[in-house]
Amino acid sequence: MKLYEFEAKEILRMYGVGVPESILVLPGDDVAAKIKEAGLEPPLVVKSQVLVAGRGKAGGIKLVKTVEEAVSVAEELWKKPIKGILPGALLIEKAVPHDVELYTSIIIDRSERRPVILASAFGGMDIEEIAREKPDSIVRLYVDPFVGLRGYEAREVGKKIGLKGKVLNSYASFLQVMYKVFTALEAELVESNPLAISGERVVPLDARIIVDDNSLFRHRELLEKRKVEQRGEFTEWEVKGRGQGLPFVELDGDIGIIGNGAGLTMATMDLVYHFGGRPANFLDIGGGARSELVKKAVSFLLEFPKARKVFINVFGGITRGDEVAKGIVEAVRESKAGKPLVVRLSGTREEEGRKILEDAGIYAYKDPVEAVKKVVSL
Repeated sequence: MKLYEFEAKEILRMYGVGVPESILVLPGDDVAAKIKEAGLEPPLVVKSQVLVAGRGKAGGIKLVKTVEEAVSVAEELWKKPIKGILPGALLIEKAVPHDVELYTSIIIDRSERRPVILASAFGGMDIEEIAREKPDSIVRLYVDPFVGLRGYEAREVGKKIGLKGKVLNSYASFLQVMYKVFTALEAELVESNPLAISGERVVPLDARIIVDDNSLFRHRELLEKRKVEQRGEFTEWEVKGRGQGLPFVELDGDIGIIGNGAGLTMATMDLVYHFGGRPANFLDIGGGARSELVKKAVSFLLEFPKARKVFINVFGGITRGDEVAKGIVEAVRESKAGKPLVVRLSGTREEEGRKILEDAGIYAYKDPVEAVKKVVSL
């Protein structure tokens, strides 16, 4: 379960962390009145509350210098989707003057079976960007779950990212609170990015918490206290896909992807990335898919506007090639989209399936690399 930023900051506040003064604005609220009632003085930051990352890059976070500008920006953000999702609330908070932004998070390293702290002196970017652009800047500290995070370990992390004096003390205290929250909520992620240095203390300008769904029965208060309509983390097309029983995840590329089995579908996406393409989605039809399901999946991607071309990669075990081919042909015949479509088909009944496709004018590749190169080049 992903928590909204305002929920994550409220939890940090309960643990004694100083977070920026703020108000939560719900649809229909008088923004100017709420700001004045709370005594918030500009400059302010207006933030879309959505359960996806990358709000800043998508224009969902705006610095304003007057109350009037805050009202205008709020009206704009209500109508601005972030990765396809409209905000369920806005957080308006006091801007914190700062010169330095850090990155700190705690996650589970499943291969090591224990929590790991990731920290960097370069905040404000995704951790993937930091890892790619400045790999040596990332500090990692594995925590023994039976002992917990000890004070000297927290200080050592701070020292390694260049902190000293009172700022180091503030950071070490904050990191220990993060770990307490991580264990208390049985979280998969607790993150602050950016974590600002303001004067002699650190201030979380943003906070993210993801609670393990398997533990939610012990944390029902998180759902019961939720003040905002949960529009979730799903885009309009992800909701449509799930409504049709399709495990569909929307991405930022332009190549529609269908595979049979999550592993093969992920490997297909990796191949597309490797050869310079960008997947528009993840869509797994699973093992043993019949022609009706294949038709539904292909038809869905032919309608999906981000997918300018479609790549179907099927390796038949319990999935029959002739069933896959029938579904593809039926979907293409009924569609008016006219999108380029590339198929890789091998395995059970592949010859029968290949003939069905070729009779319909669709060539089926055997080699997945050759097929991926083709769809990327289109």
